[in-house]
Amino acid sequence: MWLKNNVTEFILLGLTQDPVRKKIVFVTFLIFYLGTLIGNLLTIATIKTSQTLGSPMYFFFFHLSLSDTCFSTSIAPRMIVDALLKNATISFNECIVQVFSFHFFGCLEIFILILMAVDLYVAICKPIRYTTIMSHGVCGVLVAVAWVGSCVHSLTRIFQALSLPFCGPNVMDHYMCDLKPLLKLACADTYVTNLPLVSNSGAICTESFVMLMVSYVIILYSLRNHSAEGRKKALSTCISHITVVILFFGPCIFIYTGPATTFSMDKMISVFYTIGTPLLNPLIYTLRNAEVKNAMRMLWSKTLISDDQR
Repeated sequence: MWLKNNVTEFILLGLTQDPVRKKIVFVTFLIFYLGTLIGNLLTIATIKTSQTLGSPMYFFFFHLSLSDTCFSTSIAPRMIVDALLKNATISFNECIVQVFSFHFFGCLEIFILILMAVDLYVAICKPIRYTTIMSHGVCGVLVAVAWVGSCVHSLTRIFQALSLPFCGPNVMDHYMCDLKPLLKLACADTYVTNLPLVSNSGAICTESFVMLMVSYVIILYSLRNHSAEGRKKALSTCISHITVVILFFGPCIFIYTGPATTFSMDKMISVFYTIGTPLLNPLIYTLRNAEVKNAMRMLWSKTLISDDQR
């Protein structure tokens, strides 16, 4: 049952109201967003066209880059444009769409990171049965389940947002629409609403982080039985995975397990995992992965040869 609302749009205060700082925000985050697009789309194109990157790890990496691209796109373009406006507003319907897309691709990223950890665990701890357990069919089903699970999670966010009554205040001290800043504007006691917010988003982030870190401890412990060369390669992969997990889940846990009030620090921390993490992920994975770097060089060489033949 949706409540009738008197609010049709929200005013977004963004990161700052200072005109000079808003220009700095525009330039900085435009560069960050373009870097995110270039890095992730290059990764997607490389994995899609390379014959050497057909393993499950790169299949999941492909979907991680796709998720990062969409996750950042759900936030960054509006944030960049709003930095040029004196008064940035977002309609109620657009706000709901942003809540859905933000949580959908954020949750999808969590699921993909879990699948990448599972793949690494099987590769290191069950090497003989790896090709059987992580077949292309199984990986396809796992990714499909991740997409469906993300959709279910996002729909619960939408139901929560639509159930909130808004009868007057519409100034949102944030640069995007999310449930936490929306809770502050609701004309009702939001304690009951905040409980499922913490238990859902907060629990997903916290439990996933703990599960991932435990799995990497098990993986690292299992490396003692491998050769020196095998340990070096597996350790490099583990470090990349662990770095990405900490960068994403650290801010996420802080935001969704904290109090309902939106602090100014929340905005800065939100920037890190909504804009910063999608930018850093392709750099972290590609700089420590010789196979991906070689595949990118081959893709670049083919592109140059193709241009010369025209």
